[in-house]
Amino acid sequence: MISLKERLTDILIKNKLITEEQLNEAIEAQKKKGGKLRDIIVELNFVKEGDLISALSEGLDFPLIDLKRLKIDPEIVKIIPIEVSRHYQIVPISKMGDTVTLAMVDPLNIFAIDHVEKLTGYKINPIIASLQDIVQTVEVSYPDLAKDMLNSLVKEMSDTSIELIREEAEHTPTDQELGKLSQDAPVIKITNILLEEAVKKKASDILIEPFERKLRIRYRVDGILQITEAPPKRMHASVVSRIKVVSELDIAEHRLPQDGRFKARVAGREVDFRVSILPSSFGEKVAIRILDKSQAMLNLEQLGFSRDILDKLEKVSRLPHGMILVCGPTGSGKTTTLYSVLKSVDAPEKNIVTVEDPVEYQLEGINQVTVRQEIGLTFASALRSILRQDPNIIMIGEIRDFPTMDIAIKSALTGHLVLSTLHTTTASGSIIRLVNMGVEPYLINSSVVCIAAQRLIRKICTHCKEEYEVDDEILRTLRIKIEGKQKPKFFRGKGCNRCFNFGYSGRLGIAELLLLSPKVRELILNRAQEHMIKQQARQEGMRTLREEGMSAALRGFTTLEEVVRVTAPDEN
Repeated sequence: MISLKERLTDILIKNKLITEEQLNEAIEAQKKKGGKLRDIIVELNFVKEGDLISALSEGLDFPLIDLKRLKIDPEIVKIIPIEVSRHYQIVPISKMGDTVTLAMVDPLNIFAIDHVEKLTGYKINPIIASLQDIVQTVEVSYPDLAKDMLNSLVKEMSDTSIELIREEAEHTPTDQELGKLSQDAPVIKITNILLEEAVKKKASDILIEPFERKLRIRYRVDGILQITEAPPKRMHASVVSRIKVVSELDIAEHRLPQDGRFKARVAGREVDFRVSILPSSFGEKVAIRILDKSQAMLNLEQLGFSRDILDKLEKVSRLPHGMILVCGPTGSGKTTTLYSVLKSVDAPEKNIVTVEDPVEYQLEGINQVTVRQEIGLTFASALRSILRQDPNIIMIGEIRDFPTMDIAIKSALTGHLVLSTLHTTTASGSIIRLVNMGVEPYLINSSVVCIAAQRLIRKICTHCKEEYEVDDEILRTLRIKIEGKQKPKFFRGKGCNRCFNFGYSGRLGIAELLLLSPKVRELILNRAQEHMIKQQARQEGMRTLREEGMSAALRGFTTLEEVVRVTAPDEN
């Protein structure tokens, strides 16, 4: 029987997708670190996974399927236990009579086919699919896996006498005991389940919060906190110690806040976890920020902004010097927008340097500096050194004080393009913030070219999207015009397995973009109030956050409720 590895090498060489030298290099890499040859070939960027799958489909004469476009019946998935699906990298997609169609990474794996035939009693019709598609389909198709595993683990650990539980509740583990407990299999399993479930739900944060009699676990999904199943309170110290161990923090320190980070491979992809531990009344609260590179959208076209905003952003990002500011609350996607701008203007002839606290995503070809306050490496000191490196473009993670702003403005005035963020709510309000920080109006006019205020709003799930009618009174309250007898169409999500019954899946960006025109600069020079600057900008074509949100709702991307939740009403 010819193995997939042998057939794979023949197909790739025959189709001239790789050379003999590249094949030998991949085989040597496989010998050193193990793994599957096809994964290593893709990892080394010799062949794109899509091209490899297409070649295999044609060479092996197996049909190719795109699982992302397929809606699978949950009852079909239950034919095979998830452990078997994960082990063999397979997923059942349909059943007809006594035959089950099985999507497989390796359709020549006779052991997997034989195992499934004996396990289910069905005949198997193998087809080929990509590993990433299969992993994601398994995650979506078994939504209650983590909950069931957590409940079974908690039940398993709770099968003790009442006396024993009372005795444990009264006993505070020593640091040595916590160190040992953090290495116990149940603690590791529960911690891993919490992380896997968060990644599966595409959460941005995990909050582990201790209270007097219980432990609360919450995930922030699409900007909204959701409560999930939690282990018993008595496991809190062990779980926190486990997180400290993997983050290389001090498990003996319980009185002071600690910050750390770690990496893990979850569902076949590498994910960064940023950890913050804060002492509270009933124990240490843990906040974990999830930085999933596979979910990061570092392309301006994918951020969801309207065409007008994109065109203006692209135009100002091509300027040789000046300052571009992006403002908004924490979690509004400011850094992602700046990263996307950097990627769009990156070129071999440009020297781009960033200074961040901390660096969220590593950008290939861009020099990134992490601020370290404890050793005196602040935003201001880092910027002074960066200017000696002759950069073309500088990105500052956040402007928090006047010294940083002073150097940023001087950089913009001396021929550099400077990008940064501010914690203000509106574009016109950023001007007032700069003045209040001590920046002279004439310096603002000479350096700043554009200010964008942005928010992230949840998108309607495309799998359960439905049209519905909105009352006329609501339309009038929201100042939505009704032309003739035909009312505008609005949509919402009913809730399904794909969106965990929330009706939303993913987020898109909306922004108001303030370009400093001559009339706006005149108002700034005269120290005009915020509402006057905003009024002038709107007369020149600036659309507010509420207007951009309403436009997204009218185009069927989000709901009116979401726009009202995220944006403030326009005053005029």
